[in-house]
Parts: sequence; C-alpha cells; structure tokens
Amino acid sequence: MAVPLVINPEAGDDLAQAYQWYEDRRPGLGREFLQCVEEVFDRIRRTPEIHEVTHKTVRQTLVRRFPYVVCYRFDLECVKVIAVFHGHRDPSEWKSRGP
Repeated sequence: MAVPLVINPEAGDDLAQAYQWYEDRRPGLGREFLQCVEEVFDRIRRTPEIHEVTHKTVRQTLVRRFPYVVCYRFDLECVKVIAVFHGHRDPSEWKSRGP
C-alpha cells in the first residue's frame, strides 16, 4: 500500500530551480525532468524502505536520466522529501535541513 508523500518547501524550491534550468536549456526538458522525479516519488511511496539510510534517518535514490538524488525520510506514516539535489553539489546543504 502506498503511503502519503510530503515535499518540504526547500525540496519544492530544488525542483523548481532544476525544472527552470533544464527548461532554459531546451523547451520540454524541464517537463521530462519532472516526469522522472515523479517516477521516483511513486516508487518511494510504494516501497519507501527499499533504500538504505545514508545519513542519520535520510534515505536516497537516484533520478533516472538526470544527475539528481532524491533525499527523503520515512516514518511509517508518510514519506517526507527533504531535497532533490544535483549529485555534484555539496551534500552539507541538504544535510542541514531539518526533519
């Protein structure tokens, strides 16, 4: 059974910035990026424990076709997305994000 998914405001900002960056490169590419992220969201809603904890209580998974990582917490009631991060950025930025 799928659990609810909550995207924190900072992760929403991450998505908006990445969307705009890809859309500026090629019209439609931002939409493709969002579709790939949505696939990740669907997968972690169905099987949130499939990914190992990588930092404290945070789990991570890759976005297909794009060099992004989705960082999330799972607390048995819902999945909380805390970051959608480019894989080459400094991870200390998302690690400082609260619960």
